Parts: sequence; structure tokens; C-alpha cells
Amino acid sequence: MVIAIVTTIMQPKKINVVTVFLEHYGKILLLKRSQKARTMKGLWAGISGYIENNDALTQALKEIKEETGLSNEKLSLIHVGQPLEVVESCNPDIIWIVHPYLFYSNTRLIRIDWEHDEVRWINPDEIQSYNTVPKLKETLESAYQIDKN
Repeated sequence: MVIAIVTTIMQPKKINVVTVFLEHYGKILLLKRSQKARTMKGLWAGISGYIENNDALTQALKEIKEETGLSNEKLSLIHVGQPLEVVESCNPDIIWIVHPYLFYSNTRLIRIDWEHDEVRWINPDEIQSYNTVPKLKETLESAYQIDKN
């Protein structure tokens, strides 16, 4: 008698998200995720959200409005970075496909929603000094087209 054992290899779930950086006179906006946020509580991040309708740019603008109160009239798109795959060490079953955006904001005056409890405008090279969501530095590099070599 032969017994066949079939194993199923589970593929990681891929989730598409946008990460938006706002720039104002050489400084970029970082937001500290609140304890009310669903994921990555207490970590510094850009403006981010799940891509709900397969249109990343529309989602990026929606997240900017929701998380900062800024309307499209106060923004100019500077660059769209190459998407990155990000895997959390504590949850390897999910691959985040991060779509980076860089916008210029004509103001530093923003209002945050419940997802964040602190904001900072920083020089881009200061990002490594912050406890951030995974691969935020690489996402910023993609948005800025920074050559890592």
C-alpha cells in the first residue's frame, strides 16, 4: 500500500500600498503611526494606505487628503518611484508592494488624523535616525531617485 502525502506550499499574500512623501523646501514629512493604527504602531512612516481601486496615483492623493488635510491644489507631483517588495520579519506571509510617490507641498501646515500622533519635517538624510516602518529609507530613495552607489 502506498500513501501519498501532499503538501501545499502557501504563497505569501501580496498587498499593494502607496507611500507618499511630501517635500517642502527640502524637508520631507514623516508621521508617527498612532496606537490606533491597524499596523506598524509607533513607527515613523510616510503617508500611506492600501490601494483600493488599482489606481495608485488616485489612492496617493486620497491618502494625502485624509492624513494631512491637504487638497490637490496645494500639491505638485515630483516623481513616481519604482515599486518595492517589503516583507515584515514578524509576518513573512505578507509581501507589501509599496508604490512610492514624492509630491511638493506649498505649505507645512497640515492636520493629522487618528492614524498618527506626531509629525516632523526632516532633511531626507536624517531618515535613518528614526524607527521607521520596514524599508522606508529605500522607499524614499526610490521616490527621490537616489543612487545608492
